[in-house]
Amino acid sequence: MFSKLERKIAFRYLSAKKRGFGSVVSWVSLIGIMLGVATLIVVMSVMGGFHDTLLSRIVGMNGHVVVYHQDGAIQDYDFLIDKMKQNKVVAANAVGIVPIAEGQVMATANGNNTGAMIRGIRMSDLAAKTVTGTKIYGKALDKITDGELVAGASLTRALHVGMGDNISLVSANAATPTPFGSMPRIMAYPVMSSFFMGMYEYDSGYIFMPLETAQKYLNIGEAVTHIDLFLKDPEDTTEVRDALATLLPTGFVVRDWRDLNRGFVGALQVESNVMFLILMLIVIVAAFNIVSSLVMLVKDKSKDIAVLRTFGVSRRSMMKIFILSGTSIGVIGASFGTVFGVLIAIYIEPIRQFFQWATGRDLFPAELYYLSELPSKLVPSTVVGIAILAIALSFLATLYPAWKAASTDPVEVLRNE
Repeated sequence: MFSKLERKIAFRYLSAKKRGFGSVVSWVSLIGIMLGVATLIVVMSVMGGFHDTLLSRIVGMNGHVVVYHQDGAIQDYDFLIDKMKQNKVVAANAVGIVPIAEGQVMATANGNNTGAMIRGIRMSDLAAKTVTGTKIYGKALDKITDGELVAGASLTRALHVGMGDNISLVSANAATPTPFGSMPRIMAYPVMSSFFMGMYEYDSGYIFMPLETAQKYLNIGEAVTHIDLFLKDPEDTTEVRDALATLLPTGFVVRDWRDLNRGFVGALQVESNVMFLILMLIVIVAAFNIVSSLVMLVKDKSKDIAVLRTFGVSRRSMMKIFILSGTSIGVIGASFGTVFGVLIAIYIEPIRQFFQWATGRDLFPAELYYLSELPSKLVPSTVVGIAILAIALSFLATLYPAWKAASTDPVEVLRNE
């Protein structure tokens, strides 16, 4: 593609201290591309990590498809679950169907109180669907019996309770009628186990209990509030939703995880796209610096260009010389930026902890971002795509200066000399 002469002249121009690679503008261009590529890789990796981690933890605990009833309670849920399992579409896509009894409560202990969500579930189902990385303290989940609780680790710390201590649950929705009016239902249960998922919303606000215990406490008889379906592919819910809409009687409502988290998922996607566009401007500005650097190089080397043209170097070769000079800056910057970006993305959590220790400030509040650690997911195709995009912009930036060099009239230049 490039002849030996073209490569030799291009790299000689690059090594020129006045207008070549040694110039300030060229260094600014290279560093700008490097920083832009590295920042893009880190940001897109973190955004991808956020998406996957939140999907696996939020969706993983709530179900990929959820079935509700307009009356608020689902009777004969075992019959409905058997009916779902007999459906070919549901049976082919679902890996688990779990009945849930859920309600909001006020949890109190030792003079402390906090809002919480109680979730009644069969303990075997809870043990089976607990997300990877969840730490369990105390009694094993499948050993929890009627009247015992499994609470989030942050919630137990907030209430200052240990294993075996009681937590009082207060619910206005499960009020008990009395001669003096309805009274909130207050019942105390021992905490026999706690969990740490690394997701603040669950660790600080969820209490699990056996399904029968929740049904008694919520005063819903043998009903459940909803049924969760867990699919082989969480991204493909349309087929199962359509099958359930046809299968279930009137009054049932079917929602998937996108419907239940529409605002959050949409905001995450918009933020990812906007951050990509904003940070891409760094690379674009650096590419414009390449234009400036090469225009000055063409002006400074106009005499050399004229001499080369008189020796028989074609316009095409002159264009290739300056394209190679400018693109080399982009290739070097993109290469270093890719290496730095990948290393930072891999070690983003230790880097965050170091700066947090150095500044004495919480740089990633769990209650704000829902996660206890800064997630990162490197996607090779994204990394390669960012590097190629930076090199492509660098190449485009060289076209005008290269055309300017090729258009130099050697007769006019040498006459003026």
